[in-house]
Amino acid sequence: MLHRFFASPRPLVFAHRGGSDLAPENTMEAFDTGLALGADGLELDVRLSCDGAVVVHHDATVDRTTNGQGEVAAHTADELSRLDAGHHFARTGPDRLHPAHPYRDRGIGVPTLAAVLARHREARVIIELKLNHPELAAAALEVVRRADAMDRVCFGSFGRRVLRAVRAIEPAVATSASHEEVCWALYRLWCRWPVRRPRYAGYQVPEWSARAHVVTRRFVEQAHRANLGVQVWTVDREEDAHRLLELGVDALITDRPDVIVPLVQEVQEVLGVREVP
Repeated sequence: MLHRFFASPRPLVFAHRGGSDLAPENTMEAFDTGLALGADGLELDVRLSCDGAVVVHHDATVDRTTNGQGEVAAHTADELSRLDAGHHFARTGPDRLHPAHPYRDRGIGVPTLAAVLARHREARVIIELKLNHPELAAAALEVVRRADAMDRVCFGSFGRRVLRAVRAIEPAVATSASHEEVCWALYRLWCRWPVRRPRYAGYQVPEWSARAHVVTRRFVEQAHRANLGVQVWTVDREEDAHRLLELGVDALITDRPDVIVPLVQEVQEVLGVREVP
């Protein structure tokens, strides 16, 4: 059977960084918005502040998304919380009825992982570990443990070292395949040598990576035979969502929950509840 994090009688929708086309990414405002629109869960990124707190931020520096400058690791969690994380978010399209930067100066800072888990106690959460270091694995696991959220989180990362640390510390928690593990899985698929008994519980992958077609019907079928979930990012267009749902993927990770949530609901009304692999 699929790990409980991946298991569902219907495809799930995760708000990518909270739904970063709709509100400032990786902020409470975005997480609140994504879940209010009906997303089943959140995808977010974590790093360590200079005082050892697990903070929710994608980039190594704060420059792109806040009014601050410098590395995340050079700031305390309190300093990060007082930055304006809505400073650069801009509306797209010629909307003259609303300000170009609607989230500036609204007290939206960089949150901690603990605060997000405490605020949204029912949502599934994909935690992307942005540092390939065991120190981040241990700190993030401690936050999740204190929040009593082990059953509803999945740890992912590009790096394999940090995921190995997660699996060693807490073998029961869900992890997704690292970049290296996905590459090996694809190689084995092409060689018709299926993955067996992997240390990870599923895949969180793009449909395409450069010229490599990752999420195919055969990829999904082989994953399900191995009791592995398949969650796909970043899916914002209706035609892509329809195609991937038809392949049988387990979740769509999107910047546009306002588009993808009602689409998935509509598809499920037609197809009905599916059998959980």
